[in-house]
Amino acid sequence: MDRLSSTSNIFPAGRDDFTGQLGLIWQVIKEPLIVPVLKLLVVVCLGMSVMLFVERVYMGVVIVFVKLLWKKPNKRYKWEPIKDDIELGNSAYPMVLVQVPMYNEKEVYQLSIGAACGLSWPSDRIIIQVLDDSTDPAIKSLVEAECQRWASKGINIKYEIRDNRKGYKAGALKEGMKHSYVKQCDYVAIFDADFQPEPDFLWRTIPFLSRNPEIALVQARWKFVNSDECLMTRMQEMSLDYHFTVEQEVGSATYAFFGFNGTAGVWRIQALNEAGGWKDRTTVEDMDLAVRASLKGWKFVYVGDLKVKNELPSTFKAFRYQQHRWSCGPANLFRKMAMEILKNKKVSLWKKCYVIYSFFFVRKIVAHIVTFLFYCVVLPATVLIPEVSVPKWGSVYIPSVVTLLNAVGTPRSLHLVVFWILFENVMSLHRTKATLIGLLEAGRVNEWVVTEKLGDATKSKLPAKGTRKPQIRIGERLHLLELCFGAYILFCGCYDFAFGKNRYYIFLFLQATAFFIAGFGYVGSFVPHS
Repeated sequence: MDRLSSTSNIFPAGRDDFTGQLGLIWQVIKEPLIVPVLKLLVVVCLGMSVMLFVERVYMGVVIVFVKLLWKKPNKRYKWEPIKDDIELGNSAYPMVLVQVPMYNEKEVYQLSIGAACGLSWPSDRIIIQVLDDSTDPAIKSLVEAECQRWASKGINIKYEIRDNRKGYKAGALKEGMKHSYVKQCDYVAIFDADFQPEPDFLWRTIPFLSRNPEIALVQARWKFVNSDECLMTRMQEMSLDYHFTVEQEVGSATYAFFGFNGTAGVWRIQALNEAGGWKDRTTVEDMDLAVRASLKGWKFVYVGDLKVKNELPSTFKAFRYQQHRWSCGPANLFRKMAMEILKNKKVSLWKKCYVIYSFFFVRKIVAHIVTFLFYCVVLPATVLIPEVSVPKWGSVYIPSVVTLLNAVGTPRSLHLVVFWILFENVMSLHRTKATLIGLLEAGRVNEWVVTEKLGDATKSKLPAKGTRKPQIRIGERLHLLELCFGAYILFCGCYDFAFGKNRYYIFLFLQATAFFIAGFGYVGSFVPHS
């Protein structure tokens, strides 16, 4: 009996010793190592927060000035509608190429081709070019048949395919420009597969190019047809509305430079060729071309009141892939072009500073890293290490101002601003990872996954009433990174609630919940594959 009792005491004693050793190790490394590192990270994060704050306030001041006092694009530049000429006939109208690149776009190919063919312009002065990189033979047949259907109606439409997908979208656009009939064209309009321009699109954009020889690009705004589909699309609308309402407007009005959005724009072919044409060295071939054209001295015009309908990614998987490409590409392009921009002699020093610091460094790198590092790593860690504190101006005031400045772009969604903050913090995990991959040129730096478009797939694939719901495999929805960070933030929140004095636990509990919701895949629409 004594032997049994003595044996039973071994394990509790062992556990106590083990816990005591861990506590001792923690105390030994905390003061000389953990505390200094965390203090340094706090300083770095506060510095980046100030940079982002100053940039957002500056953009806010400029956009107010632009909206109140600045002339609209058609007043700043020469703009007159193109009119019929009795002597010249239709030759008075510039020749326009319309490119529609697509890849296995079963759900939206009819919409995009129909919208391109529906553009109002003299029929002998426009060429519709469908660049089909589809790998599914059935989809290729459908796209080709659609092109033939429009050709039978008298539309000058070309169905172009190639043997490989080298360079992805950039490769397809580059190959499309090599055809002999393109030589007769003056301008090229580009629309991704889910974009549906209004018939008057060319009438409103081409005059900027034909009347102003210094302009290379006219960019229209995006209008989201499915922004109300789910909460995730509402969050995307808030972020993109700020981009179009503020960033593009300010860049166009003050520097005549902004990043081409890759679609819903018209290029002067001369400028496109002079800049070196399409390159596939990054996953943001549109931004790459815009920067190179700007360095040649060309100007860009953003027409904010011209909107082109398109679709937001409504599944979490599609949105993650899109955000990886949109975050990794700019960081990698910055790595490749920073010195080239600095050495350029055709643009002013002020414009160089804007492109390098504001356009690239603050918006494409700092904004992603500080959001994740500060709010998802450092701030929760200060709960566990009370020796390190964050001033209230850095943890409350600056984030509040930045958030409000961003939210004013979408007034109808102001009541969703808390959800937007939590969602953006979750997505900052993937954006930061992609940004680092781009800066280091590692791993998935050139990975290109075409954003899935659903069109009416969500409605058509919803189960009918009374039918059995399709089974969903756990692996389709489970995301370990989000779950791990959710667990970390939840632990920090519980510790702060029990022992801390920071009172961050409300934010930490909410943020942990957001990570868990994303981790278990309950974000966006879910369309089971049949």
